[in-house]
Amino acid sequence: MSKKAFIAQIAGWKNKNFSAIPDKELATLFIDELFGLLFLPASLRNQNQYELEKALESLKSHLSTLVYEVLKDGKAAQAASDEFFDVLPDLYCTLQKDAGEIFRYDPAAQSPEEVIVAYPGFYAIAVYRFSNQLWKQQIKMLPRIFTEYAHSKTGIDIHPGATIGESFFIDHGTGIVIGETTVIGKHVKIYQGVTIGALSTLREKASGKRHPTIEDNVTIYSGATILGGETLIGQNSIIGGNVWLTQSVPANVVVEHQSRITQKENTEQL
Repeated sequence: MSKKAFIAQIAGWKNKNFSAIPDKELATLFIDELFGLLFLPASLRNQNQYELEKALESLKSHLSTLVYEVLKDGKAAQAASDEFFDVLPDLYCTLQKDAGEIFRYDPAAQSPEEVIVAYPGFYAIAVYRFSNQLWKQQIKMLPRIFTEYAHSKTGIDIHPGATIGESFFIDHGTGIVIGETTVIGKHVKIYQGVTIGALSTLREKASGKRHPTIEDNVTIYSGATILGGETLIGQNSIIGGNVWLTQSVPANVVVEHQSRITQKENTEQL
């Protein structure tokens, strides 16, 4: 490609219509401030109820501005922001259950407070739950920016369109991928390197269910890969490390990846 053609391509890209995409810096600032206000001790210290109410109102205005950049409708943006903050108390309660679940099943955790402040899995779950609420309100671009920001910070990639029940547990977390049409029940535990993905990446299948369903009380250990929209993992089952699944599994079973051990042939030692 010639330099002239290269410059023309850049110019064409810059002239595309980005009007429905909110400012990424303002979007990530909103997430950090919301998470900090709800969960980080330094943000709550020395703030009385009146000051907290003011901080929430400021965040509501901030979200309305971000949504306006997507919808280009002031009334709709304000209504969407109001709806999000009306639901926020329920999201907060659900996240407290998530933190409690992580503390309950991770012997390294000293307290739920430590989980909230220090665990990347909890942060990724929190950003997912905030994003999923907006996704359900049919605001799509902003949640994608939120969850990709969490992905960049934690290595955990949860699509905002996924459906995840309460008391969700992520341990370590690095390398986890949860696709858009995934459905996960309550009290599910997932370890690092797990992929819950699609069998096909064809665009014509984008509107269908492409990702698995994980029922209640399932544990999925590190490195497992579960693929396909028709794949269902039955409740109370355990999926072992490095298992590869593209078919359903009944309830109350253990699926293992069997390591093969063979005797070495006699060889002359060096």
